[in-house]
Amino acid sequence: MKRVGEPMDNSLIDLTKNVLDVASQKVSVIEDINRTTKMLAFNALIEAGRAGDAGRGFAVVANEVNSISQRVSVVAGELRSEIGQLVDRMTTVGEDLMTRFRGQRLADLALNSIDIIDRNLYERSCDVRWWATDSAVVAGLQSPSHEAFRHASERLNVILQSYTVYLDLWVADRSGRVIATGRPDRFPHAIGTNVSNEAWFIDALRTRDGGDFAVEDVRPNPVLENRTVATYSTAVRRDGAQDGEVLGALGIFFDWEPQARAVVTGVRLETSERTNTRCLLLDAAGRIIAASDGRGELTESFHLVTQGQPMGHYLDRHGRLIGFARTPGYETYRGLGWYGVLVHNPPGQS
Repeated sequence: MKRVGEPMDNSLIDLTKNVLDVASQKVSVIEDINRTTKMLAFNALIEAGRAGDAGRGFAVVANEVNSISQRVSVVAGELRSEIGQLVDRMTTVGEDLMTRFRGQRLADLALNSIDIIDRNLYERSCDVRWWATDSAVVAGLQSPSHEAFRHASERLNVILQSYTVYLDLWVADRSGRVIATGRPDRFPHAIGTNVSNEAWFIDALRTRDGGDFAVEDVRPNPVLENRTVATYSTAVRRDGAQDGEVLGALGIFFDWEPQARAVVTGVRLETSERTNTRCLLLDAAGRIIAASDGRGELTESFHLVTQGQPMGHYLDRHGRLIGFARTPGYETYRGLGWYGVLVHNPPGQS
């Protein structure tokens, strides 16, 4: 029994082709019988001619059989033609149904993949707002000293031991100087880095209150060994208050590559589909930010034809079936306009 969500196989089209094969065989049998009948009628006419007057009655019957045989030939030809046309239409309808079924399934899987990302990144937006109120983080900016910076770094390191999806956490003062990090041993150049021109820092200082946050699109961070990160940030405020004076900013660096790869390689495809299906995550500009085959990440763009729809599927000019879904957002996280995309190649095309 077929499970819900499994791809439709070729049973319908195969059955339609079987109908054509059986019908063609039967029509061929009728035509063979009819040819034999014609031959018998022709021979009967010859014998009737030889018999003279005695064969006239038999000649009438032979002519009638021949007439019927000709009508059978016409009907058999029409039957073969009409069956062929009907089967062609049935095949076209069947292929269209399969394309729509598979396309919708790809779109559903694309939506699932981008939804997983949204839910994951929603947690990141919660983390940054929570940790910005941590007493050690606030004290490092409110009462700056080497001891306060050291204590803030220790606190960030404790957080990182539990939250393994992050590469590092940085605290920067209002001038943009990083004064504390969670992994000073691994990333020794982070302390003292000037981030005043970084988008995540600028946007963090502009947040309305402690419930607001900023997010920067996926990109490599040269200070973090050029690893690819998704950066979330918010302002650190006096006394950790929602409407407190802005003292600086907290930036948290989500280790994008392994987390995103787990999503795109974990799409629930059938075994037969995996070799011909590529799973992608695209940013709002169409840049590939994750790919199940690892190709083109952060270096290539994918031309997605959405026709203004948040979700759908289509066949491109290469015959590839493409399913897509735009980020729906989750809770207070609106998303960045990213897309989940699945590209299914025709058999024999990679």
